[in-house]
Amino acid sequence: MRIKKRKSEILEGDLTPMIDMTFQLIAFFMVLINFTQSETNDMVQLPDSALAKPPDSQLENLVIIHLGQDGTAVMNHTEVNYLGLRHYLDVEYYRIDVQTTDNPKQTTIVIRAHKAAKGGMVQELIQICQEAGFENFALRAEENINSAPKYITPLGG
Repeated sequence: MRIKKRKSEILEGDLTPMIDMTFQLIAFFMVLINFTQSETNDMVQLPDSALAKPPDSQLENLVIIHLGQDGTAVMNHTEVNYLGLRHYLDVEYYRIDVQTTDNPKQTTIVIRAHKAAKGGMVQELIQICQEAGFENFALRAEENINSAPKYITPLGG
């Protein structure tokens, strides 16, 4: 008896749905990434604090000010000496008051001061913010070196 040889065919699955699913998962996780790094600035190394803890509620209407150890302040991508920040704070207060439905007095000023910045500079910065009309403040610190930055209990308001 003669056995006929069959042509062997390799069966392959269609990988198109798997590739589509992979791209959808990548897009999904990109949307869910925690963007805490968007709040950072390279000139600021946050101090460590045992008192650092997350705020009791989610802080909304944030204005972030980065304060370097040399007194350089960065707010809304504008770099000036912290003593000259008053004009920019007035503009921000006006922008919040006119262009949004938010109350500027409810806006929280988040101060990210360098760990070597003098405490007096931070106090003067808070005073400048108060003169511009802001009342709520939060200081950023690190709970410890291996953890993400946390807020110290908000000041004022």
